[in-house]
Amino acid sequence: MGSLKKAALWTTAIALLLKFSGFIRESIVAKEFGASFETDAYFLAFPFITLVIAMVATGFNNVFLPMYVKSRASGANDDDRNANALLNWTMLIFIGISVAGWFGARYFVPLIYGNMAPQTEVIAVEMTQVFFAFMTVIVLSGLLDSYLQSRRIFVPSQVSKLLATLMAAVFALLFSSQWGIFSLVYGFIFGTLLGVGIQIYYLVRSDYQWRPELKMESAFRKAFLILIIPSLLNAVVGQVNLFVNKAFASGTGDGAVTYLNNSSLIISIPNAIYATTLAAIIFTLMSEQTENKAKFKDTFFRGMEISLVTLLPIAVGLLVVGDAAISFIYERGKFTAADTANTHTALLLYLPIIVFQGMQLILSRSMYARGKTAVVFRISVTTIAVNFLLNWLLVDKYGYPALAISASVVSIYYFAVSMIVVYKDLGMAELQRFGRMSVRVIGPAIVMGLAIWGLKVGLGASDWYSLVQLGVLVPVGVLVYAGMLYVVYREGFMRFLQLVRR
Repeated sequence: MGSLKKAALWTTAIALLLKFSGFIRESIVAKEFGASFETDAYFLAFPFITLVIAMVATGFNNVFLPMYVKSRASGANDDDRNANALLNWTMLIFIGISVAGWFGARYFVPLIYGNMAPQTEVIAVEMTQVFFAFMTVIVLSGLLDSYLQSRRIFVPSQVSKLLATLMAAVFALLFSSQWGIFSLVYGFIFGTLLGVGIQIYYLVRSDYQWRPELKMESAFRKAFLILIIPSLLNAVVGQVNLFVNKAFASGTGDGAVTYLNNSSLIISIPNAIYATTLAAIIFTLMSEQTENKAKFKDTFFRGMEISLVTLLPIAVGLLVVGDAAISFIYERGKFTAADTANTHTALLLYLPIIVFQGMQLILSRSMYARGKTAVVFRISVTTIAVNFLLNWLLVDKYGYPALAISASVVSIYYFAVSMIVVYKDLGMAELQRFGRMSVRVIGPAIVMGLAIWGLKVGLGASDWYSLVQLGVLVPVGVLVYAGMLYVVYREGFMRFLQLVRR
């Protein structure tokens, strides 16, 4: 547990630094390119990368990690041979995908985003080709993350992600005049290459030895193939919803894709930090505790508790100060006050995702830890139909904000159905335990929101510079929430405080 505590501290710190680097990158993009057809093209091309990252980091990891941990714990002789063969086969497959993507981009990009403006299409196709040319390196980074995590090594993968984001920002700052919007792509690829080098170094330092192995033990191969198909499909479901949203957004005017992307980036920050730090460690523990039901239930509850205690006040806080956050991050250069207002509209409609997606992560990981990948897929695949139907019904009437509404509704739907499935296994007592905890957390969050809203109105803080608003209102919100949580839910507060101290 000592190593996990250190990992939690370091990964949380690096995740915060990663998101800070993301702010720098997006601030530079906003300054240099504003909300334009160039930025729309970038945000239409990048989902192909997030699709692959989701397949590897989520789909592959959710199957490989529990199987490999159990194999190593049992002292099986074939565990490293299986791991090597799996790594090698995956790399060979994605080499083929990389070649196919390079040649096929000119056909499938216009097919997916049929409503793009001509100038947007040209950049989106070229950028997608560049991404596919280096797809194998990006995949390798995701695979190494899983292998390191199986050895309780969490920090190098966070550093790798940090380098990819940071180099994109540096390249955009230094080379935007020469390479334009493509400077972001080249910086991301360069940072990924550096990160892969660091991951390989730390993996070699562990007891893992790579070999050019392609043969897997028969039982491991069969079990993996049975589980990986629904897991990959489940990972793809989220990205399919993203592609659906981008496709609808591409026909709602220049800048719409950028408004949605910039607001969803802010929304994704809490869950991204949580998913890559505490949730990753909780998933590892649940994978190790599947045979001890009492410990599994307790770890699961702690995961849900941490999710709600940390994510709910963030959502409530952004409801009040979200406009200032957007202004501080983006509003400069070619990104105008009107662009800030349009982005803020989307942000408000995205807010439910912060809470429900965070808790959904724990729900899904609990099912993955017990090998129920098919169950997760059956739930998540229905979100495609829900998302498409809502977009189709709403986008023509309400424009790009409808896409944020549909995304939030889908997150609530996904959470609700998963709750029913998970607590059917865990029992009514565990559901009641979660309900009691939720009531005691919601109250302090509401009081906090009312306090900073009243202060904002009373002091006329809306007229202040955005950073000053955040510097005054956010600390007040933190103090009010912490105080109320201590009074209303002292045991939860003390558990969270103990976690922070550790």
